[in-house]
Amino acid sequence: MKKAIVTAAAPGAIGPYSQAIDAGAFVYASGQLPVDPATGQMPADIKAQTQQSLANVKAVLAAAGLGLEHVVKTTVFLADMADFAAMNEVYAAHFSEPFPARSAVAVRELPKQALVEIEVVAAR
Repeated sequence: MKKAIVTAAAPGAIGPYSQAIDAGAFVYASGQLPVDPATGQMPADIKAQTQQSLANVKAVLAAAGLGLEHVVKTTVFLADMADFAAMNEVYAAHFSEPFPARSAVAVRELPKQALVEIEVVAAR
């Protein structure tokens, strides 16, 4: 069983993918860019972009009836690993113990020249 999760409270998919897939016990959310769904714009700095990416993650999870407390795994993609500490400061304010498992990797480039993209897996 798989069901697409769709919400206007987060940026729409810009390709052939779903914002998230509800697979029963788990919800797999696609990477969320730091795009404000109301304006289509991205903040300029890494902290504001991380905040917006997490707001988009929250919106997608809410559409599935979940919250950040249900997240068991995150993957953070950074355009520049020099932004790790600033991203981590914002990220840490959104999660509590036991923290989700996490990978954080630097990538050559992100869509729309974003500085960060965050994807999550949440458990029911």
